[in-house]
Amino acid sequence: MQLVCELIGGLGIFLLGMKYMSEGMQAVAGDTLRQMINAITSNRLLAILVGVLVTCVVQSSSITTVMVVGFVNSGIMTLVQAVGVIMGANIGTTITGWILVLNIGKYGLPMLGAAAFVYLFSRGDRYRYWAMVVMGCGMVFFGLELMKDACATIKEMPDFEAWFHRFQADSYFGVLQCAIVGCVLTTVLQSSSATLGITISLAYQGVISYPTAAALVLGENIGTTITAFLASLGTTTNARRAAYFHVLFNVIGVLWITLVFQWYIGFIQWILSNDVTVTEVVDGETTFPHVTAAIAATHSMFNIANTLLFLPFVPAIVRLLERIVPAKDFKEKAHLTDLDVRMLDTPALAIEQSQHELERMGSGCEKMLTWLVELRDQDDPDKELANRLKRREQVLDSIQDEIAVFITNLLSGNVPHKVADEARRHLFMADEFESISDYIVDLDEFDRKLRRDGHRFTPDQRSGLNSLNAELLAHLASVNVALKQGNRNVQTETSATSKRIRSHIKQLRRQHLDDLSTGTVPPLVNVALLASLNAYVRVLDHTQNVAESISGEK
Repeated sequence: MQLVCELIGGLGIFLLGMKYMSEGMQAVAGDTLRQMINAITSNRLLAILVGVLVTCVVQSSSITTVMVVGFVNSGIMTLVQAVGVIMGANIGTTITGWILVLNIGKYGLPMLGAAAFVYLFSRGDRYRYWAMVVMGCGMVFFGLELMKDACATIKEMPDFEAWFHRFQADSYFGVLQCAIVGCVLTTVLQSSSATLGITISLAYQGVISYPTAAALVLGENIGTTITAFLASLGTTTNARRAAYFHVLFNVIGVLWITLVFQWYIGFIQWILSNDVTVTEVVDGETTFPHVTAAIAATHSMFNIANTLLFLPFVPAIVRLLERIVPAKDFKEKAHLTDLDVRMLDTPALAIEQSQHELERMGSGCEKMLTWLVELRDQDDPDKELANRLKRREQVLDSIQDEIAVFITNLLSGNVPHKVADEARRHLFMADEFESISDYIVDLDEFDRKLRRDGHRFTPDQRSGLNSLNAELLAHLASVNVALKQGNRNVQTETSATSKRIRSHIKQLRRQHLDDLSTGTVPPLVNVALLASLNAYVRVLDHTQNVAESISGEK
């Protein structure tokens, strides 16, 4: 019972520590994460480097791979790019082993306590999130110490210890047997880091040998692929191909390394110049201090070697995946947006997806203003173009709804204040862009109703409205550029333009009132023109609201 309680308690603290480390690092390095993802090109080496760095930050290859599946599913990332990032993620996940090599378990509890005080009483967000990272690190070391103590108890139970000794990586089938055990354990725990922690604890106490631990670690690489595989269910063809590559990469890698396993572990020991059989007595217990570094090196060298092996064959592998998972004959996208719930585990990247959708909404409003002028100037309005205008407004309505659901789900989790503020601004801006599209449709409807009643705006009136439309289009375009670039000075830079457009609207209204005094303007035209000017005022107001939100004023 003591063994079970200590092992489960230590594992739980270890996993919670990994979670805190991941959330803290994501909060601290959120902007850097976004820049790294945006920097990915078709360059395979760059994609691998990004995969390594992102995984070191989020402390989980599973999170990185699921995130990649989400990006491919959204169409933001190509399959070739995804393959590079996935290979890099496999290298990046080995950082956990090297963190455990530090062997500062006895300082885990003081680290946890000191960081907890900073986390609870610090006012600055940045200090709080760094404290969360240190707190998570302390929990990892403390949890590992508890697991090591639990594993020491195994040596006091000869029958239980004998059961572990049944797993020996002294033959090819023995290596495969140990790898399968590592794969199953990782699949059950859904964390290769947790399995690695248990493996190191067992090897450190001498319950299992270094070769057995090395074989278990190899199996963990296959077990961790289950997360991405499950995440790919119900996704697009390319997203499933990315998940299948993750499985293929690890399975083939484990198959070839097991063929040269005995030479491989001998090579690792030669590089480290350490004898893993050397013992040390700690608190009356015989331990193997060098085995942790050997296990970490085994994990890292395997993934680096496997990546170098796969790297030249990436184009061929992509073609193979395209044959294994053929494209479908119909459009697979179930939603209008590229928003993917798989991104919610990485808030900094989730908000980046929301940003892309806002940019789409802004671009859609620009197109609608352009189509509006074309329809107004045509003697016989193009029905297809008019229907396209209405459809675009309906699409923007749906995009706003999807953004609202996505942001609401994001805010329901534990997100940094900076990301939460940005998410709220995104909700506000999505509503503003949708309102702009509504007023543009209203403007077209005013003209269409006038035509149905046997009237039209005069050439001078159309000229005035089109001139106003052009000014608003340019203004909206500049705000959209500011949104894309994150220009916080957009409110100041566009205030003069906004005032000029308002003056132009007042001028057109005064001119119309002067025309009314002559008695030559039909009542229906009068109503339609004033309604159109009011609608343009509302478009300007909502555009300015977007600019204020970008500036952080709303």
